[in-house]
Amino acid sequence: MSKKIAILATHGFEESELKSPKEHLEQQGWTAHIISPESGSIKAWAEKDWGQEYPVDKTLDEANASDYDALVLPGGVINPDQLRTNESALSFVKDFFQQQKPVAAICHGPQILINAEVVDGRNMTSVNSISQDLKNAGAQWEDSEVVVDNGLVTSRTPKDLPAFNAKMVEEIKEGKHEEQTL
Repeated sequence: MSKKIAILATHGFEESELKSPKEHLEQQGWTAHIISPESGSIKAWAEKDWGQEYPVDKTLDEANASDYDALVLPGGVINPDQLRTNESALSFVKDFFQQQKPVAAICHGPQILINAEVVDGRNMTSVNSISQDLKNAGAQWEDSEVVVDNGLVTSRTPKDLPAFNAKMVEEIKEGKHEEQTL
């Protein structure tokens, strides 16, 4: 079963939250593309300092949600803060929900989902520092390592990556979710 997954990120993503899911997806024999507003490469944040650079496979202008089976949103503080004000990024995210495809977001990644206006009424988790933001946007937030709500997978921090990766793969294998809506 061949799958193609988009990972939306820009400079300042938390390195482990992109690297670990990408590797896990590729271990399934699937393709994982890094999609970014800029071409070339994007620089990771690795806990307390800048990390490695990762090559961008396609820019947002070149990517289309219909070409992918699922979307992954890594966290970090800088990355989601940049993407949540990028209209092209928000449209890209909304397209996955409109097409009822699985979406996985970890740590600060759900901030992008708030601005895409897709969290109202959803069961979710995140890093604790944005829990109130999610609640204010209408999400039912809980402090759990991973929460799944009709194709939407969310987790808190890098320590939750094993559970996040497992649930992400499970939801992608299930395919489209009829309840996955805007």
